[in-house]
Amino acid sequence: MTLGEVFPKETIIANLSSTEKDELFEELVEVIHSKYPVFNKSEALATLNERESKMTTGIMHSVAIPHALISSIKGSVGAIGITKDGIDYDSLDKAPVHAVFMIIGNENETEHHIQILKQLATVLQIPDFVQNLLSLKSSAEIYNFICTSEESLLK
Repeated sequence: MTLGEVFPKETIIANLSSTEKDELFEELVEVIHSKYPVFNKSEALATLNERESKMTTGIMHSVAIPHALISSIKGSVGAIGITKDGIDYDSLDKAPVHAVFMIIGNENETEHHIQILKQLATVLQIPDFVQNLLSLKSSAEIYNFICTSEESLLK
């Protein structure tokens, strides 16, 4: 599964309206649910918050990767949210988060979920990836950038 399949254009928000982490989780779960309405939003939010309470998913400068495994979804789905202002996320580096990659997967597909996280981590290590991502203006631009960045690693 490619990152373009996990993060389709319809689940990318180029300018988040959220200003706090709780709102952010709700906004991204809602955009995922609008594309994939078969999963339980309450289960997803509760599991995301439970995971976050154990350790922050604000793992690198400006980036957070909240993720959860739930029973009410098939496969893995995701959303990307970008904010120019940044959100106080209680990140490891204490800096605001500007790019959020949310992934929700089925609880019985742990290995698949881990593989997606590895693919994303690899793309995030591309020099200037985050800086370039944050300069993009539309969902289509972000989607194309994610896809071409992942493709460049396969060459």
